[in-house]
Amino acid sequence: MSWIDISQPLTNHIAHWPEDQPFIYETTVTKANSGSVNIGRITTSTHIGTHVDAPFHYDTDGRRILDLDINRYIGDCTVIDLSGYDAISAAALQSQLTERVERVLIKTSLPNNPEHFPENVPGVTRDGAEYLNSLGVKLIGVDTPSVDDISSKALEGHHALYEHDIYILENVMLDNVTPGNYELIALPLALKDADGSPVRAVIRPKGVVS
Repeated sequence: MSWIDISQPLTNHIAHWPEDQPFIYETTVTKANSGSVNIGRITTSTHIGTHVDAPFHYDTDGRRILDLDINRYIGDCTVIDLSGYDAISAAALQSQLTERVERVLIKTSLPNNPEHFPENVPGVTRDGAEYLNSLGVKLIGVDTPSVDDISSKALEGHHALYEHDIYILENVMLDNVTPGNYELIALPLALKDADGSPVRAVIRPKGVVS
């Protein structure tokens, strides 16, 4: 089975959080000028496109990227479709997920449009995080920029997941992915003190269900 790229491509047109640093790639050295190579420079937020959050993002005393267990980002996962729900709650999750699983990727009603930043997203509720924990989930991935509503300051979803030691992966592209079982690789960069990191996320089918 082939790997499926579920990452948002990083381009100079990709949407970014309001007031955050946009992604910029520029060629600062050209082969024409250097005689040998082209060299690019990237300016970016750590929360651009498909990315993971470290607890330091929402907790000043929280762990940074290199403090996290890299094994969480590699392994079996289940993709579920919650596009009929306006929140990632226990009731919504129970409708699609009843078996124990370590990683779950959630498709919502939000269309994957990397050049448009949404005004509203379905967030993870406290009882949703508790239900995920009851199934042994160690990583949640969503096809939205956040596991909380865009305007939230309390970040209830982030903190509820943190209380259960569930890692967070955001902005995966699942519009064309069939619900079912997959292998996941979504490795963050080795950014020692960072609060988050862009990732290249890929999945490979393991007996997809219709």
